[in-house]
Amino acid sequence: MALRINDIAPDFTADTTEGKISFHDWIGDSYAILFSHPKDFTPVCTTEFGAVAQLADEWAKRNTKVMGVSVDTVEEHKKWKADISAYAGAPATFPIIDDTSLTVSKLYDMLPAEAYLPDGRTPAHTSTVRTVFIIGPDKKIRLMMIYPMSVGRNFAEVLRALDAIQATDGAPFATPANWVPGQDVILALSVSTEDGKAKFGDVDVKLPYLRFVKKPE
Repeated sequence: MALRINDIAPDFTADTTEGKISFHDWIGDSYAILFSHPKDFTPVCTTEFGAVAQLADEWAKRNTKVMGVSVDTVEEHKKWKADISAYAGAPATFPIIDDTSLTVSKLYDMLPAEAYLPDGRTPAHTSTVRTVFIIGPDKKIRLMMIYPMSVGRNFAEVLRALDAIQATDGAPFATPANWVPGQDVILALSVSTEDGKAKFGDVDVKLPYLRFVKKPE
């Protein structure tokens, strides 16, 4: 079955560059980002892993762990990390999963059940392994972004989406288009304007169903 927002992220145990990891245990009480790649030593993927490495402090500020998936071996991943770190000017300290078995790629609905790795394979054989998942501490999938091979992912947008998810988690808010931290949020329709004023101060009513408040710090 296809994965959907708010499904429990499938658990798994896998060999990684940081040893054997049980995914749900590894997440613990943190948020997590799982981002997948079809092959090591590929140009777009190298720039993406580099972008993730450069954002290490930002992930830490947000209590968020990141883990890569690539359809190659741990040994290849470790060699590739040297290229990633050299390109990015930052160490790639996050774990990368050995998914040569395609277990995680199939579990997360990125490849069909009958998929296999042919001899002499190219990235095209696993081209659909190009997804970003944001997962909450409750182990539920909060967001999925799927990219084609030719389009590098915008990890500034992944970070912005993570901020929006955390800003609205357990609160009666949503974020408008292009929202960034510090901007007003949308008051949920489940809260009356009067209650919104009592709880959050001024309510800016743009339309009866579109009301903005300042997000409490």
